[in-house]
Amino acid sequence: MKKSTIALLFLFLLSSCGAYFNQPVGVQKAIYGESTPATSSLIKMPKPKEQIVVGVYKFKDQTGQYKATDQGSTFSTAVTQGATSILLKALEDSKWFVPIERENLGNLLNERNIIRSTRQEYATTANPNDSQLTPLLFAGVLLEGGIISYDSNIITGGFGARYFGAGASTRYRQDRISIYLRLVSTSNGKILNTVYVSKTILSQSVDANLFKYVNIKRLLEVETGFTRNEPIQLAVTEAIEKAVEGLIVDGIRENLWEVEATTDEVKTFLNSYVKEKEDADIAQLYGRNRQEKRAKVGIELVGGTTYMAGDYPNPVAKPMMRGALKYFFTPSFDLSASTNAFWLGNKNKLDVGYASLDLNLEFLILPYDVITPYVYAGGGVSFNSKYKNTHAKIQYGAGLEYLVTNNLGFKVYGEHNLNFSDNVDYVVSGSRDDYYWRFGLGMTYYFHRKIKNKVK
Repeated sequence: MKKSTIALLFLFLLSSCGAYFNQPVGVQKAIYGESTPATSSLIKMPKPKEQIVVGVYKFKDQTGQYKATDQGSTFSTAVTQGATSILLKALEDSKWFVPIERENLGNLLNERNIIRSTRQEYATTANPNDSQLTPLLFAGVLLEGGIISYDSNIITGGFGARYFGAGASTRYRQDRISIYLRLVSTSNGKILNTVYVSKTILSQSVDANLFKYVNIKRLLEVETGFTRNEPIQLAVTEAIEKAVEGLIVDGIRENLWEVEATTDEVKTFLNSYVKEKEDADIAQLYGRNRQEKRAKVGIELVGGTTYMAGDYPNPVAKPMMRGALKYFFTPSFDLSASTNAFWLGNKNKLDVGYASLDLNLEFLILPYDVITPYVYAGGGVSFNSKYKNTHAKIQYGAGLEYLVTNNLGFKVYGEHNLNFSDNVDYVVSGSRDDYYWRFGLGMTYYFHRKIKNKVK
C-alpha cells in the first residue's frame, strides 16, 4: 500500500512539474517587451518606396467595460487604455509610416512656444540668419478607430476524474477582443480603408490532488496545480499589429502606395494575404468555418463485429466487413451504397454467414468541422452464401467521423438492423422478428475536390 501511494504521489508531481520549473522564486529584473506572432510578420513585410506621414489622435477603448471579479466588477478597465501607444509602436515597426505626435499635441505646442519666447527674451543679438524652429509635419492620412468589444467567456469547459481519493481536473476559458482601424485621407476626409481584427484570449488551469489514508491513523493529502492566463495587453498588441498589416496590404492592392520590391515578390506576398482573407471570410466563431472539406464521391472500408438478437440465447460477437460508395449531393447529406459480409453466432448454437446490400441516407451534423457526428437510416436485403434465406430489412445508426485530411477520414459507428423475417437464425419461434447489431471502425477516402482559386 505504501509503495503504491508513493508511486501515485510521484506521478502527480511529474504531471505538474512544468509549472514548478516556471515558478517565480525570486525578484525578476525588467526586460524589454515581448513580441507577438504578428510582430515578426509586420517587420518582414516588403518596404515602401516612400514612407507615409500618419497622425493618430486617439485609438481608445470603446467597450466601456470594467474588469469582472467573483464579487461583481471593479473600477479597473477590462482592456488597456494605452492602445494609442501600441498603435504608434506598430506603425514604427512596419517601416511604412512616419508617425507624428497628435495625442498630446497641446504639450508639443506649448514647448515650442516656450522655445520661441526664450530665444526672443534672452537673445543677445538680433541676427536674422539665426536658425528658426522647423515647421511641424502634417499628416497625409489619419488613423481612427478603437477597441470596440471585449467578450468574456465565449467558451468555457473542463474535465476531471477522481478514483479512490486521487483526482485531477482541468478547466479553460476563452475571451475575445475586437478592434476596428480605419484610414482617413486628410485632403478630403474620405475613408480609404477599414480593417476588422479579432483575437481570442485563453485562460487555463490544471489541478491534481491526492486524499488517502496511508494507514488507519495517518492521512496523506497532496494538492498541486497551476493556472495560465494569456495577457490581455499582448492580445491587444497582436490584434493592432495585424490590423496595421491589413491596412498596408489593402493599400498595395488598391494602389494607394508603392512597394520597393519586384513584381513577383509583390504578387507572392499579396497571394498569401488574399488566401488568409478568404479563410477568414468563411470562418465562424469558435474556430469553425463554412468551407466544404469532403469531395462529392468517397469510398469507405470498414471492419467490425456483429451481435445477434434472435431466438437462441448467449449471442457472441462475430466479424463483419463493409465496402461502400458515397455520393454527397449537399455538404450535409449523402447516399451510401454498401456491400456487407458478416457472420452471426450464438454460443454452441449458431454460426452462419450472410451478405447484404444496403442503401442509406446519411446526415452529417457538423459537415464543415474536422470532427462530426452523423446519423443515417435506410433499407437493404440480406442473403446467405447460397442466395437462400433472403430477407428484407431496414437499418439505422449513428457514428463519429474524424478527418485527418480533406481526403481521408476515420469513423466509428453503431447500427441496428431490423429484419422482416424470424428465420435469420434458421429458427422460427415466437412472434418477434430477428434483429442484430453491427459495430464498425473504418476509413473513408474522399476524391480530390476541385477548389476554385480566387487569387489573382
